[in-house]
Amino acid sequence: MRIELTAADGHRLECWMVDAKSARKGGIVILQEIFGVTDQLKDVADRYAALGYDVAIPALFDRHQKGAVIPFDEAPRGRSLMLSSSLDQTMIDVGAAVEALKSRGGRVAIVGYCWGGGLAIRAAQVLDIACAVSFYGTRLDAYQIAPLKAPVQGHWGSEDAHVPPEMLNAARTFFPEMEVHTYAGADHAFANEHRPAAYLEEAAKLAHARAAAFIAAHV
Repeated sequence: MRIELTAADGHRLECWMVDAKSARKGGIVILQEIFGVTDQLKDVADRYAALGYDVAIPALFDRHQKGAVIPFDEAPRGRSLMLSSSLDQTMIDVGAAVEALKSRGGRVAIVGYCWGGGLAIRAAQVLDIACAVSFYGTRLDAYQIAPLKAPVQGHWGSEDAHVPPEMLNAARTFFPEMEVHTYAGADHAFANEHRPAAYLEEAAKLAHARAAAFIAAHV
């Protein structure tokens, strides 16, 4: 269901919320790609809800364009919205989703994809969360500014041009405690089943299984 959150600075943003479908374990905030709160991310939310988590997907573009959902073939539009977003304000919005789930009881994890994958790393630096999982997080150099306060697990494809080996290696050096998994032959967005040109089923299933186990160990 769609709800509205109020961030700490008074900004009001939409958030897609799914209640746990089995014995509740805690909460998960899902952070979007540059395409907004897509149907694909709602499917991911349903998958985690089935595992016993309340799930929230905050609309991180709402400060610039309410309800923005960008088609996958219009990436420049999404990139423009991403580049116009303030990192500090975005973290305030993510924090609002974390607090909404905390109010229900239990610990909260963050799972991010693409732009959201990088934001998940930032969240592990500045927010009070149990852990974070980054799926093909981008702009990794932008987050090499502070130590991690929460455990982080990351998943990247070997063929991801958005995160070349030198960028990932620099991140591994800066965050030596980060658990990193790479997938041979996988491209950017390899876990997005709604993007068949990039989706790699075997890698996606393994990454999702590793993420679920990591979250269960910390939440």
